[in-house]
Amino acid sequence: MSISLLIQYFIKGGWIMWPILATSLTAFSVIIERIIWWKTEKGKRDDERLIKVYAAMEKGDLKVASGLARTSQDPILRVIWHGLNHYHSSLEGALQVAAAIELKRAGRFLVVMDTIVTLAPLLGLIGTVTGLMRSFFSLGSAEISAEALTGGIAEALIATACGLSIAVVCLIALNVCSAAVAEFQFELQNACTNTEVLLKTAKSQAESTPTATVIEHETNLAATA
Repeated sequence: MSISLLIQYFIKGGWIMWPILATSLTAFSVIIERIIWWKTEKGKRDDERLIKVYAAMEKGDLKVASGLARTSQDPILRVIWHGLNHYHSSLEGALQVAAAIELKRAGRFLVVMDTIVTLAPLLGLIGTVTGLMRSFFSLGSAEISAEALTGGIAEALIATACGLSIAVVCLIALNVCSAAVAEFQFELQNACTNTEVLLKTAKSQAESTPTATVIEHETNLAATA
């Protein structure tokens, strides 16, 4: 389809095509931004370093774990580092705050896409109504023009088609982004839970080790006596 033909369709669609055009440009910009953002974030993932951080926490070496997580661009590791940085004050609260920040970044513009999914068909419906009104007004005039009659019908159909097309594309993008956010939320929750469990395990082992050493020492003294 040539550009000149698109321009003709746009003109025939009536004044409502301008709001529909603004809506389509907004939807296109948001979708492109989200595609770039998710692709960039996936490139930052560092599963190998994440395993090393888990191993360091399991050993109770929080300094090494914090150092590995601090220099990473992985959002999962950023959340873990935030928790480790506030380990002695409130680990769970720090993890929740950091995870909420990352989820907010991941869910950016979802409200905009949801609004466009609803708004675009309504704009098309307005174009349908105005186009049909134009056709009926031409029927009531003294001189009935076939061009005026078909022009109103064309306006109605073009506006409806454009509004529905924008809504369909934006709905697909919204569902894809929502699924990606849900998966990302699961990964964050899994990382937070692993961090809490590993740190509690390391702390329990650190507390039980001195006791076990004392008991072993006393046993050896008794055997010697």
